[in-house]
Amino acid sequence: MNPIPRPNRKLILTAVLFSALATMPGCTKPELRQHRDSRPLMGTTVEIVTEGPDPARLEHATDAAYAEMTRLSDMMNHNNPQNLVSAINREAGKRPVAVAPELMYVLRMARTMSERSQGAFDVTVGSLTGWRFGPERPAMPSAAEIRAQLPLVDYRNLILDEANRSAYLAKPGMRIDLGGVAKLYIVHAGMGMLKRNGVVHAKIDAGGDVEVLGKFEGRLWRVGIRDARAPDRLFGIVELKYGFVVSSGDYERYFVKNGKRYHHILDPRTGYPAEGPRGVTLIGDDLDLVNGFSAAIMAMGEARGRALLEQYLNLEGVIFNRDGTVWVSPALVRNHKFERLDEAKPATVARD
Repeated sequence: MNPIPRPNRKLILTAVLFSALATMPGCTKPELRQHRDSRPLMGTTVEIVTEGPDPARLEHATDAAYAEMTRLSDMMNHNNPQNLVSAINREAGKRPVAVAPELMYVLRMARTMSERSQGAFDVTVGSLTGWRFGPERPAMPSAAEIRAQLPLVDYRNLILDEANRSAYLAKPGMRIDLGGVAKLYIVHAGMGMLKRNGVVHAKIDAGGDVEVLGKFEGRLWRVGIRDARAPDRLFGIVELKYGFVVSSGDYERYFVKNGKRYHHILDPRTGYPAEGPRGVTLIGDDLDLVNGFSAAIMAMGEARGRALLEQYLNLEGVIFNRDGTVWVSPALVRNHKFERLDEAKPATVARD
């Protein structure tokens, strides 16, 4: 049996001495500095804000976080013909494709959300290939094209072999699109890289997907919630020490045709843009639970979205309905300091 190691007296005495010195009169904490950086990534601008006593460490950690997020983005972007996601799509109906552990984790997460939402979120929605929402060349498939491709949208035909770490699409023509889940996972990986480099106060904002850790200038992080009814203003501000604020809305990528707005969040059950709420913002600290949920509620509608949200104690949200009303989950008001900024327009706040 191995002997129990003895405490290192030298380390203990050093720690006690350091603690005593830190509490002596005239001994102050090191001044905290802030470091900000923003770079284009994942089709948006990703901003990292960090705070700590060593500016050089903050800069190094930020560079490491961007490098990790870029690596994962290159791996999971379905528009990259050289990566594993494109390989899975090319081999649909033919053979399984070996995937990296990070990609397997995201695929499993996407499958779970597809199941939890009963298909309102579906990782195989990429099988609907005719839609283009870029402002320079928007495109809408014909009704016949949608009818032909809709049977290919079925998350149950994404076969994940955990033991052999492979993924397989069961029907030719199927495609996965990780846009609804990859971004937040990549943000979380960036935060993990900041932590590994000694950062304890940070925020990563990736155009609607935000993760925070610690504090900023001595207080909790203040994260704005965009008002989906008027996207150029904020609906409110929530204060967090750690966790995620995630938003989906019909205002980010869309085009207007014959007076009707067509936005990029597709309903996997119809093949057309979701006709549920105009926007959904979720606040939570569980990546696997929150990721993809806001897009699912956009498709399933307020009633089912509220029912699902109320099942989870550590998940709060705001749902912006098409009639201009707003539902705020009771847990958001109960668990966080939440400041409303839209008092000019009445909103419906749920009560217990």
